[in-house]
Amino acid sequence: MAKFADRNEVCHVASELFHPTFRPGTPTPQSGIYICVNCRDEVAANRGNPLPPQNHHQHRNSLMPIAW
Repeated sequence: MAKFADRNEVCHVASELFHPTFRPGTPTPQSGIYICVNCRDEVAANRGNPLPPQNHHQHRNSLMPIAW
C-alpha cells in the first residue's frame, strides 16, 4: 500500500517523513507525490531528486511561499 498524508489529516500512515515542509529545490527524502501546502499543486518526485524550483509555478497571492 502507498504511504501518503494530507497536511490537514493523516490519511494512511502516520509517519514523521510526511510532516516537515520542504523548500523548492530541496532533495526529496522519499519518492512520492508532494503537495504545495499553500495552493495544493502536486508534483511527483523521486528520492534524492530536487523538488521543483521556485519558478515551477506561481501563486495568485505572492505572499504565500511555495512549500512542499
